[in-house]
Amino acid sequence: AEYGGPQTFTRKDHETVVSGPDAMIMIPPRHYAIISNPVVKSEKGEVATEKSGQVRLRHGDEEIRFQQDPFPLYPGEKLYGKVSPLQVVAPNTALRLRVIRNFIDGDEQKNAGDEYLFEGPGTYLPRVEVQVVEIVKAIIVKPNQALRLRAKKAFVDKLGVNRKAGEEWLVKESGGYLPNVNEEVVQTLEAYILTDKKALHLEATNTFTDVFGKERKAGEEWLVTLSDAETHIPDVYEKVIGEVKITTLTTRQYCVVLDPIGKDGKPQMGKRELRKGEISFFLRPGEKLESGIQNVHVLDSEEAILLRAREAFKDGEHIRKPGDRWMIYGPDDYVPPVSIEIVEKRRAIPLDENEGIYVRDITTGRVRMVTGRAYMLGPNEVLWEKQLPQVVEELLAKQHTSRDRAEQPKGVEIRRDKTKVITFRTPHNSAVQIYDYKAKKARVVFGPELVMLGPDEQFTVLSLSGEIPKRPDVIKSLTLLLGPDFMTDVVVVETSDHARLSLKVSYNWHFEVDKEDAQKIFQVPDFVGDATKAIASRVRGAVAGHSFDAFHKASAELIRSAVFGIDPETNEPRNRLTFSSNNLVITNIDIQSVEPVDQKTRDALQKSVQLAIEITTKSQEAEARHEAERREQEAKGRLERQKINDEAEAEKARKSLLELQAQSATVEASGQATAEARARAAAAAIEGEAAVKQAQLQAEASKIKAEAELEETKSKQSAEVTHQKALNELEVTKAKELSRIEAKKFKDVVNAIGPNTIKTIAQAGPEMQAKLLQGLGLKGFLITDGNSPINLFNTAGGLVGGHGQTQQH
Repeated sequence: AEYGGPQTFTRKDHETVVSGPDAMIMIPPRHYAIISNPVVKSEKGEVATEKSGQVRLRHGDEEIRFQQDPFPLYPGEKLYGKVSPLQVVAPNTALRLRVIRNFIDGDEQKNAGDEYLFEGPGTYLPRVEVQVVEIVKAIIVKPNQALRLRAKKAFVDKLGVNRKAGEEWLVKESGGYLPNVNEEVVQTLEAYILTDKKALHLEATNTFTDVFGKERKAGEEWLVTLSDAETHIPDVYEKVIGEVKITTLTTRQYCVVLDPIGKDGKPQMGKRELRKGEISFFLRPGEKLESGIQNVHVLDSEEAILLRAREAFKDGEHIRKPGDRWMIYGPDDYVPPVSIEIVEKRRAIPLDENEGIYVRDITTGRVRMVTGRAYMLGPNEVLWEKQLPQVVEELLAKQHTSRDRAEQPKGVEIRRDKTKVITFRTPHNSAVQIYDYKAKKARVVFGPELVMLGPDEQFTVLSLSGEIPKRPDVIKSLTLLLGPDFMTDVVVVETSDHARLSLKVSYNWHFEVDKEDAQKIFQVPDFVGDATKAIASRVRGAVAGHSFDAFHKASAELIRSAVFGIDPETNEPRNRLTFSSNNLVITNIDIQSVEPVDQKTRDALQKSVQLAIEITTKSQEAEARHEAERREQEAKGRLERQKINDEAEAEKARKSLLELQAQSATVEASGQATAEARARAAAAAIEGEAAVKQAQLQAEASKIKAEAELEETKSKQSAEVTHQKALNELEVTKAKELSRIEAKKFKDVVNAIGPNTIKTIAQAGPEMQAKLLQGLGLKGFLITDGNSPINLFNTAGGLVGGHGQTQQH
């Protein structure tokens, strides 16, 4: 049983106090409490009981009670937690609630598992059927922002629109937005700011109608510009490809747009559209520029443009067919239409008399050389590159490098412009052969001359023997030197006694040129090798018929006779050898050295040479010795004669010396006496002058000293007077100040005592006077009628002097 107060409870014998007394549950306003195992109440609100009188409980259940009168807890009821204040939901927030058991909320049936929001501002009254999941805060949508939402399941949103699961949409209204429990925030979108220089390139991911009321098909692309809207937030079915910058053309620019958008908004595939400045536009999706923005072609008087027709059209009076080529010449400016293609821009090529170019007609294939004037290529003409063999390229490069070595930067390779006419400077006293393969003719150019190759001409390359001994194909050259010049070769010969010798021979040569038959000098490709082989053959044949000693004694004569031959008229060796095949003439042979090839022969020859040198040396030494002895005897005779002559000359010199010494002694004696007398006189004069000078200086010093002492005395006396005067002034000033101070002190004392006190002192007896004076600190006083004169300075000194001394002590 339970008893509630206020009352007095008396426990009976058969009763036991289980708990209590306990305070009643008090729920103040705006609070609530959760009661576990609440009692069962009837429809009238009365507590239901069992037959035994015990209250009936809803075990395992809970009940939320709000503000009411204090109440007790029935047996079995428990307070879950404590009394708590009701939860206040602020603005722009909401409680996300989940139904944990079925119940009817007004006219709406709530089933377990359902979720809904309790939006603020408001006070939430909790229910046992509902569980608070979380506090949801509103998302602030700023201007130029939007929320992208996705439906978790099918429901009807706040605007009454039926949403399907997975569907997405945008919320663009500015302010706070509380997402529904069936809505999921995908992202916050920022608006794109559109200007007159920037547009937005969009693509439709699904078929829909955009914010401008236009139906967009899936995959369609379009632009949103400032003329459509200042800002744009992409829709859920819009994909931003990128931002498109404006294309601006000046008055001197143009461009060609490929696949332009037509008036129906669809791209015209394969078409080209010309746009000239001054204009600004956005390239729409699918459009692109051909070669970007191009400048208007400005031509001067020496320039032209080569054009080619892309398609058939009428150009003034001319009908152009596809592929036709023509040129427009300056001065002018030109913007090509879409039906015309600019092949290249050409400029007149200025050419000097020694310069030229190779021009080829592409219609006929004919190649020609143009020189000595400014030339503009025609519509059907192109520059032609002339190819040369590699060996000719190298030889031309060597000549160019040697000529321009000072102007050529280091490490920079100079390459030939193959379209320019090939020029070659033929050196002095040389010749170059040029062959025309088209005309099948050759021409020879003698230097100094400038050679210009025609389109079908090539140089004749000479391959000559070189080095010592001569080897074939060592020297490559375009020019043939005409001489005179020399060449050196080594020839190995063998004498009749089988002594093998190595001859180093030098030949002087030149060409005898016949202008009528100039090509003859090029008949022998290697005239050096041919001549040296022929001469070596003759030398070997001549040497083979003589012994080593015979050849050694007359080698030069034998070789010259073998090479040049013997003139039958004079029976002397000729002075030239002519090769009739190419008019080469050998005019002289110089044998520079003869060395045995065999080592033993070389040693024997060396010994014989050394022996001959030794004999010659000994004979020269004997001759030199005899000549030296002869010269020595002659030198001794000349020396004796010279000695006698020198002694005679010495005696003469000694005699002259003695005479001079006697004269010098005489002069010395007389000069000494004179000098001593003069010195004494000069000394006496100097002493007298010094004494006078000293007396003058002493007198002057005494004068200066007296003046100084006088000045010092005057200064000292003046200083003493000034000092004494200053002391006297100080004493007077001090006396005046002391008198003023004493007078002021006496006046202050009298003023301090007062006239009445002095009057009383005058009237009091001596003892009283003494006491008063002692009390006042006065030792004496003076009373006067004021008519008789009194020395107040001394009187004041007697009255206050002792008092001052007392204070000082």
